[in-house]
Amino acid sequence: MRRNLGEPTDSVRTRAVACCPHAVGTIKRGWRVAATQRRGPVVPPTLADVAELAGVSRQTVSNALNNPALLRTDTLERVQEAVAELGYQPNRAARNLRTRASHLVGMRFAPAQEGTANALMERFVHSLVEECRAAGYHVLLFAADHDDITSGYDELVRSTAVDAFVVTDTYLGNPQAAWLEQNRVPFVAFGRPWDDPDAGHPWADVDGAAGVAMATRHVIGRGHTRVAWVGWRKDSRIGEDRRSGWSATMRERGLPTTGLAARVEDTIASGKEAAAMLLDEAHPSAFVCASDTLAMGVLHTLHDRGLVPGRDVAVVGFDDSQAAQVVPGGLTSVRQPLEEVAVEVVAALQGMLARPRLVHPPRLLTPSLVVRGSAP
Repeated sequence: MRRNLGEPTDSVRTRAVACCPHAVGTIKRGWRVAATQRRGPVVPPTLADVAELAGVSRQTVSNALNNPALLRTDTLERVQEAVAELGYQPNRAARNLRTRASHLVGMRFAPAQEGTANALMERFVHSLVEECRAAGYHVLLFAADHDDITSGYDELVRSTAVDAFVVTDTYLGNPQAAWLEQNRVPFVAFGRPWDDPDAGHPWADVDGAAGVAMATRHVIGRGHTRVAWVGWRKDSRIGEDRRSGWSATMRERGLPTTGLAARVEDTIASGKEAAAMLLDEAHPSAFVCASDTLAMGVLHTLHDRGLVPGRDVAVVGFDDSQAAQVVPGGLTSVRQPLEEVAVEVVAALQGMLARPRLVHPPRLLTPSLVVRGSAP
């Protein structure tokens, strides 16, 4: 370890430690304070300094920085406290050369579709960036050709720019997961592997059926017996999963479902048209929707007909978007725990990139219902 002018000799340091083992941190702090008070460049703290202050080996400090899951909680906390106290910053460039790791996580990002009211992915990306940063990773967002979805992945893999990917498009027939698995590229999915329930890659998802069941029970509990469902087309496995929460709850309560469901595109215009058709033909007193986008369409139809949401007809959405919070009276909506999803995704990434690899089991998280004026 390099030594600044004025640093205690080894013999002095040994005597101090022998007299008072707990003085190590104090001595170390004294060296750093003394260094900052002198003019001239200050030698930054090294990994060896962190190890000495924490009372652990250099390898333990390295594990704390690169593979924290390998350490006991108390040891990890001790190292983290030493890192914070000394202001230690790992030399990422040198570490990348040594380990051939970039500490970058790639994610294909598509902006919200026109005519929708949902910014779910923006919320998830924000949470993912925060969790990755805390774990020592950065998120690299990229756009892929709509005609060749895997092209962006191929370019990044060839350039070795990323260590792993986060996949958010897990709809039926999507080629991304299959391409990554075939090319043995590490990835974690936000969403279940609908094509292959036995897929080996880690994933985290939100239980949409449980969320819709919660919403359906809520409006039934307010006295509604004709509850309509406005959802996505049948080729959407996510949409069908959410629909199952509505249909199962209606059957459990002995309530009718015939003629009370519509499958449409996920746009405000489609939700508006579906609500008009259902009101004319099935006369529901409540709507449960697969998304806030569709629920916004329902609210438009109610407004056009002079019906008051929450008083004349109840409406519940899904995703708890910003739009749900700002519409007059507020839209009752199922909220996805995106912060928890990000935590699980990053934990799975860390386990996948650890050496030896640590298996992180799939996680299915339960959403919550945010009650507002549209279905009080």
